[in-house]
Amino acid sequence: MEDEHTERQIRIVVVGDELLTGTGDPRALGWVGRVISKTPIDDVDLQHYVLAVPGEGAEALSQRWQTEAAPRFAAETENYLVIALNGHDLRSSTSSARSRLNLANILDRASQQGIRCLCLGPTPTLDPEFNRSLTELNRAWEDVATRRSHTYVDAFTPLLNHGQWREDLAANEGRPGQAGYGLIAWLVLHRGWYQWLDLPEPSP
Repeated sequence: MEDEHTERQIRIVVVGDELLTGTGDPRALGWVGRVISKTPIDDVDLQHYVLAVPGEGAEALSQRWQTEAAPRFAAETENYLVIALNGHDLRSSTSSARSRLNLANILDRASQQGIRCLCLGPTPTLDPEFNRSLTELNRAWEDVATRRSHTYVDAFTPLLNHGQWREDLAANEGRPGQAGYGLIAWLVLHRGWYQWLDLPEPSP
């Protein structure tokens, strides 16, 4: 009898700024590479595509993600979108309400197309004043995502006063290095990644 088992076909598109490329990581893996390397692929055809634009905030992201993601998705595949958020909105003086709306638009359009989303919140900086604004923005985005039943990984709160994170930023001109990317990856993996993809969590 012919084997009726069908391999799952998963496509993951990751959109965000330059941190998606692992810039500053001597291993050139970044957090995305570390997460994918820990994702079980038995009986799964998993393809991932990283679409990064340096310095991009949520407004620009909301305008481009669909056009760039569409060619990577297919009707016969399970389609997943990772939205890596950041603090660029604050530097461009975008209001919190506008930032909320931009994320809501992304999530709503994705849902209409049957795309499951995971949002990664912004990471903290070494600037206390900037972090205070990021606290509000992180909470606003988390509220938008959870109200729509999408997975939200809060990277800001656990890393804000994390000694290793702060040391890594200080040693790398304010950007994460190998240790910092490892911390982001750990949070993604342990805050809903496997459940989001409906994949078994590997044994420790």
